[in-house]
Amino acid sequence: MIPAAFEYVRPSTVDEALRALADGGEDAKILAGGQSLIPVMRLRLAAPSTVVDLTRVSELRGVREDGDALVIGAMTTHSDVVSDPLIAQHAPLIAQATETVADRQVRHRGTFGGALAHADPAGDLPAVALALDAEFVLAGAGGRRTVPAREFFVDYLTTALAEDEILVEVRVPKLAGQWGMHYEKFNRVAQAWSIVAVAAAVRREDGHIAEARIGLTNMGPTPLRATATEQALAGATAGADAIAGAAAHAAEGTAPSDDLNAKADYREHLARVLTRRAVTAAAGIQG
Repeated sequence: MIPAAFEYVRPSTVDEALRALADGGEDAKILAGGQSLIPVMRLRLAAPSTVVDLTRVSELRGVREDGDALVIGAMTTHSDVVSDPLIAQHAPLIAQATETVADRQVRHRGTFGGALAHADPAGDLPAVALALDAEFVLAGAGGRRTVPAREFFVDYLTTALAEDEILVEVRVPKLAGQWGMHYEKFNRVAQAWSIVAVAAAVRREDGHIAEARIGLTNMGPTPLRATATEQALAGATAGADAIAGAAAHAAEGTAPSDDLNAKADYREHLARVLTRRAVTAAAGIQG
């Protein structure tokens, strides 16, 4: 189908984008990579009065260091995230997950911030942001504010972004040294959306797991942390038996859905299996 008529604005700065968003009112929409918005507009599931295209806002692109954090511009494409050396060094979990997003064409156009702001529970990046304790920097008419990942994802396809705000960058703590990371994903061959996926970051000390951060994809209306497993792993021996025992708690506190791809109980089973695999790989344990 052809989208409904709309006004089109292509600003070159964040301030211009914010003014255009305010002028467009509550029916205005932000266009980042367009990989989510354009399809729903073509199906007439969305009919924004104004589309604010951010592709010319150069300050929203790129990856840089800021002390103990990496700063990833919201308009940085998936393909640039995958190839960025700073991400490879300090947050390889992001690159691992991004490599599994859709296909090359989508990764070339789709953006890091757009995927996070879309907040699809089956998307790969929200759970990764949660596992890495990322922070989201939002710009609005009243200035900028920072929202931690645990507060950013509010409900299904819903975030803490207000109607007059734009996600400008994501701040990710540098995790190096004793931290290992791994992204484990189960999906249908015909499509890249996760049936369930697990993002794991593990810090080892003296043969034990000092700390584990585990994000779950598609186990509820928002990304979730596997807190029961994280607690069971804290201080545990870095071995296969301890990891398997902790992973058995991965589905606790989740609310997976039933759909054509999987029943809820099957998703719970996958969460346990994939958590064991992801933590094992992140901890550098063989087998």
